[in-house]
Amino acid sequence: MGAPLFLEPRLEPPLRELLDDPDHLHGLVDALGSPLHLLLPDVVAANVAAFRAVYRRHRLGGRICFAHKANGSSALVRRLAATEAGLDAASVNELSHALGSGFAPERVLATGPKDPAFLWLAARAGATVHVDAPAELADLVRLVRAEGLPRARVLLRLSAFASDGGVHLLARRSRFGTPVGAVGELLDLVEREADAVELLGVAYHLDTTDLNEKALALESCVRVLDEARRRGLAPRVVDIGGGFGTSYLADGAQWERYTTELTQAVLGRRPPLTWRGHGYGLRNEGGTARGRLSLYPAHRPVAGPGYLDALLSTPAPTLGRTLADLLLEHLHDLWIEPGRALVDQAGLSLARVVDVRATEDGAHLVRLAMTAADVSLEEHGVLTDPLLLPRAGHGNANSDANGNGDGAGAAVGVYLVGELCLEADLVTRRLVFLPRLPDRGDLVAFANTAGYCMDFRAHHAQLRPGARRVAVGRRDDGTRWWSLDEQYWPTTR
Repeated sequence: MGAPLFLEPRLEPPLRELLDDPDHLHGLVDALGSPLHLLLPDVVAANVAAFRAVYRRHRLGGRICFAHKANGSSALVRRLAATEAGLDAASVNELSHALGSGFAPERVLATGPKDPAFLWLAARAGATVHVDAPAELADLVRLVRAEGLPRARVLLRLSAFASDGGVHLLARRSRFGTPVGAVGELLDLVEREADAVELLGVAYHLDTTDLNEKALALESCVRVLDEARRRGLAPRVVDIGGGFGTSYLADGAQWERYTTELTQAVLGRRPPLTWRGHGYGLRNEGGTARGRLSLYPAHRPVAGPGYLDALLSTPAPTLGRTLADLLLEHLHDLWIEPGRALVDQAGLSLARVVDVRATEDGAHLVRLAMTAADVSLEEHGVLTDPLLLPRAGHGNANSDANGNGDGAGAAVGVYLVGELCLEADLVTRRLVFLPRLPDRGDLVAFANTAGYCMDFRAHHAQLRPGARRVAVGRRDDGTRWWSLDEQYWPTTR
């Protein structure tokens, strides 16, 4: 099996303190069932404040909008409604949820592909509409006129940015947005239909972490706004989308070691690290590693608000000033749409151990009362160690809440599997190392799962109910409170 390889999760105080109270967590699972998702609403409010501090540092104004698709929790959305944050809704149901959770329409962006119902509700409510293409803008104009609605505020979503030399710097093409070279058609339409739509600004969202690519896109957006102003329009917003990232791991050296050893395992130069040699995108072709590692960079030295700070400090490719100075000079507001970064450290997923059995290679299968879709970390390429929370009276009496301690003994390699009658229902394809072999009734905790990993791929196969969600926190006097997600309101804590 080889020496244990750990990927210890990064845990900040609110989440760490919750994990340090295993009796409380066992009590919640006993009452509400396994699996169980826990949300910390006050953490998302703190994350909004951390992003706002970056705005103040660069003397910028603008809106911080939560990308709702990252998590469907009512508690998180309602808590965000009680802050200054806006919300990015990518479906008619997300838009309805935001409006019903306390968001005023002017704080909501309608983004993503829009069917007629979604576009109708966005226009009727007065949300700002991200326009993906000229045809969508024309549909919105017809709707506003047919319904006799006030002018709709719009942001034009752009893509396919290129340097002055005509070389495309984007790592991959996007199927969303209008190529910046064809923005003239959109501006023509906005000019002609000024009685139906108001151009608030332009937007982009790039599937990349490269600061230079994003700097090119932002500079290009400023140039488009300059052209719009020459046409007599009055835009004021550049929306740069999301992609600020989260650092899931406490130790970057562990990440580097694991990915190196994974490559060696794929090449057969060390014992396997995964179920049936799964390579996470890598394969062995004649002794050479081929393919691309399809994993999220689980340790990121710069992420979340820090990434926004780094981006705003980056010089514009041709204009020379930092991006923050460029926005200031043009008096533009900056809008952002973080998803994963706004719910960083705001979630925890729990599952009860149902069964433990040995495998032929000396590892163990640990069956959990959940499915792989209930906590889809690996489906999103996120690798991080789960934490073992023994029930009182189980395991090592000298261990802490995570099973670590003087008498914990040698780590045990296990595969965590789900309850579906499918060979593919693997909660972890990776061999993970726990401080000891779990007992039935112990809990396994997956930290920092609020970003995309709770419900983005959840399903009801075999008529199984979805995992329940619970909001948790501490009162000012230090006592704990909890509420079913759908029953939480900021006034009831």
